[in-house]
Amino acid sequence: MANATLPPQKQLTCMLGHPVAENPIDRMFDAVFARYGLHWQFWKCDVDSADKIAAAIAGVRALGFSGACITVPYKVVSIPHLDEVDDDVRAIGAANYMTVEDGRLVGHNNDGKGVVKAIKKVTPIQGKRVVMLGAGGAGRAMAVELAWAGASQLTLVTRREEQGVEVAQTVTKASGVPAEWLPWRGEVVVPPGTDILMNATHLGCAPALEPVPVAWDSVPAATTVVDVITNPRITPFLQAARSKGCPIVDGVEMLVQLAMQIFQAWTGIEPDETVFQRAVAQALGE
Repeated sequence: MANATLPPQKQLTCMLGHPVAENPIDRMFDAVFARYGLHWQFWKCDVDSADKIAAAIAGVRALGFSGACITVPYKVVSIPHLDEVDDDVRAIGAANYMTVEDGRLVGHNNDGKGVVKAIKKVTPIQGKRVVMLGAGGAGRAMAVELAWAGASQLTLVTRREEQGVEVAQTVTKASGVPAEWLPWRGEVVVPPGTDILMNATHLGCAPALEPVPVAWDSVPAATTVVDVITNPRITPFLQAARSKGCPIVDGVEMLVQLAMQIFQAWTGIEPDETVFQRAVAQALGE
């Protein structure tokens, strides 16, 4: 009997976060890997407490993973466990993916770059006033990148004053753009003159689908409304904005933009955007 030829060992990639069950990123990446003929695989790893993140990152190194994404709530606390970080991570204070370079885990952040590309498909950012709800690891990256992209002012609305003030200071230090903190108490009244309103929280994510408490009568129809949530694509927040006639930008579009950059960083292949768009639509059953 002839010996069977075994396929080559798969190169593994993953996402570390909590929760991760509803995120379509694994199905998207696996479909793209297959499309490009790569023997790679993507795993979602639910790290259910912060005291396990050091061991999880050590596992990425020990098991020979080719790269990893880092999602909430570990984008900030993961940094001390990496071997090196790039200039974006140093400026922003959060990492959302890592590459493996000569056995060293190097942290990067392109959360904001994906958001900027997605928003620019709908509206210019230059000179716009941005209000962001939430300022966690993803939110702080987006705020800095929006300032770098030309936003004229950023307002961060958070429940925790310390977090909001610290991120506002980070934005101004990194970009010179004025940024302020506003307290999130009950229903958010959007400041007059807001051009772009962003939800950078997990409110609205499946399966809970919690509404974002916004006073929609304070949001003009000309305001572009952005949500970072990927599942569902059209969240209750975006549904409310659409009913007001506002232009919207969904989290899936942001995911596609940042995932393309991560794919190229891992594989060295410049991907076709349509491949990612089709893969994520298939993953969401669209």
